Amino acid sequence: MTVFAELAGQEAVVAQLKSAVAGAMTHAWLFTGPPGSGRSVAARAFAAALLCPYGGCGECPSCRQVHAGTHADLRLVRPEGLSYGVKQTRELVLRAAGAPSGGRWLVVLFEDADRCTEAAANALLKAIEEPAPRTVWLLCAPSAEDLVTTIRSRCRVVTLRVPPSSAVATVLAERDGVDYDKALAAARAAQGHIGRARRLATDPAAAARRAAVLQVPVRSASLGPALAAAATLVKTAEDEARSVTEQLDEPEREALRLAFGEGSTGKGIAKAMRGMAGAMKDLEDRQKSRATRVKRDTLDSALLELAAFYRDVLMVQVGADIELANADRLDDLRRLAGSATPEATLRRIQAVMRCRERVTLNVAPLLAVEELTISLMQG
Repeated sequence: MTVFAELAGQEAVVAQLKSAVAGAMTHAWLFTGPPGSGRSVAARAFAAALLCPYGGCGECPSCRQVHAGTHADLRLVRPEGLSYGVKQTRELVLRAAGAPSGGRWLVVLFEDADRCTEAAANALLKAIEEPAPRTVWLLCAPSAEDLVTTIRSRCRVVTLRVPPSSAVATVLAERDGVDYDKALAAARAAQGHIGRARRLATDPAAAARRAAVLQVPVRSASLGPALAAAATLVKTAEDEARSVTEQLDEPEREALRLAFGEGSTGKGIAKAMRGMAGAMKDLEDRQKSRATRVKRDTLDSALLELAAFYRDVLMVQVGADIELANADRLDDLRRLAGSATPEATLRRIQAVMRCRERVTLNVAPLLAVEELTISLMQG
C-alpha cells in the first residue's frame, strides 16, 4: 500500500504528485481544499514520497517516520493557537535553511498556514522567495485566497475536492475494518471528511455527540426548548473539545517533566527544576491557546452539521435527487420539510452561517447560539 492510498477520490491529485516525485518538482506547494478533503493528508503523503528512496512505498522506515512525524528531514508545523506569530515563523525559517541529513530534500510541512499573522506571512514570504537549494515548502490552507497574493503566486497549487462518500467508505472498510454499510453512513454524515467519518464509525461517543447536535432543529419549536437546545449544543461542543485536548495535554506535560529530569537526584537537579517551572508555564499557555482554538473549531463543526441538516431539509422540499448527508434521519427531515416553506429553510441556513461568523468574531458562544436557536424557532 503506497503513501497515497489514503487519498480517497483524489485520483487527479495523486497523478500530479507522482509526476512531481518523478522529476517535475518545484520548491513551494500550496494544498487547498474544503475541510475534510485531505489537504494535510495529501501534503504528508507527498512529503513521504519525496523522502522515500522508492518514491512513496508506504512500508520502508522513511515512510513510517514521515507518517509518525519523526523523520529527520521533515519539519512538521501545526499551529495550535488561533494564530501563528512572526517569532515562531522566523524560528521555522532558520530550521528550514539547512541541508537534508540524508535524502534529496528537506521538507517543511506547514498545516493551517492561513493562521499566519501578517508579520508572520511576510517572514514566510522571504523564505519562499529565496529558498535553500534543497528545501521544499508544503503549505496547507482551505483556499489559495486565504494566503497573501505574494505567497500563493510563488507556489504550485494543488486543489483537492470533497471525496465521494463511497470512496471514503471503501478506505474505512479496507483500512479500519469497518462494516461497509456503517462506513458509508458515517461518510455521508461526515460529508466526505475522512477523519470525522472514522470517528463517527468507530467512536460511540462521537456518534452520540452528533445525535445531540441534530436534536437542535427538532427541539427549537418554542422559546424554552430553543434556549435549552442552545445550551446543549454549546456543551456538546465543549465536551468534544475537552476530549480532544485532554488526550494531548497530559502526554505533553509528562514529556516535559521527563526532559527536565523530574524525580531524579544529583548535582544540578535543583537548577533544572527551576527551569522546568518556566517551561511548564509556557506549555500551559500554549495548551490554553490550543484549547480555545479546538473549542471554536469544534463548535464550528457542529454548526456546519446543522447547516447540512437544513440543506437536506431543503433538498427534500424541492424533491432533489441527490445524496443526503443525514439520510439516517429521514423521518426528521420529512417532518421539518412538511412544516415549513423552502424560503424558511433558506433563512434557517443563513442563520446558522451568521452564527458561525459571530463565533469567529469572538461573540460569546452561548449568546451566539441562543440567538441562532431563536431564529430557527421563528423560521
